[in-house]
Amino acid sequence: RRGEMARSTQLIDNEVFRAFATYTAIVLLKMMLMSLITAYFRITRKAFVNPEDTASFGKGESAKKFLRTDPDVERVRRGHLNDLENIVPFVGIGLLYALSGPELSTALLHFRIFTGARIFHTFAYLIPLPQPGRGLSWAVGYSVTFSMAYRVLKTVWLL
Repeated sequence: RRGEMARSTQLIDNEVFRAFATYTAIVLLKMMLMSLITAYFRITRKAFVNPEDTASFGKGESAKKFLRTDPDVERVRRGHLNDLENIVPFVGIGLLYALSGPELSTALLHFRIFTGARIFHTFAYLIPLPQPGRGLSWAVGYSVTFSMAYRVLKTVWLL
C-alpha cells in the first residue's frame, strides 16, 4: 500500500505505525532516563540549583555550598537538552512520515538508524568519547529526521 495514507482506525494494524510507536517509545524512554541520570549526578556530586534541594545537607550558610554548578551535571544536562532538540522533531515528523504510507523496510531503516544514533550519542556524551563520534551520531540522527521530512513533503505536498 505504498503511498496510501493510513486510516486512524487502522493505525494499530499498520506495520509502519507499529514500528514508529516502538522506536519512538525507545527514544522517549531513553530521553526520560537522562532525567534520572541528571538527578543521580546532582545527588552524588551534591550540586543543586534550588535552595530547597539542599535541605538534606544542612541549613542556612552550610547548605549554600551545595548551590553550585558541576561539570558532570552540566554535561548530562547538555546531553538531555540535545535529546529534546532532536527527539521531539523526530516524534512529530516521524508520525507524519508513518502516516504517509512509506514502505516498511524504508521506514524501519529510518527508525532504527535514528534510534541507534541517539543511543550512541548518549554514550558519546556521557563517557565522553572523542569527537567526531558525538558529532557524527548527531548528524546521522538529524539527517534521518530531515530525510523523513523530505519524504513527507514529497508525498503529500499539493503543488
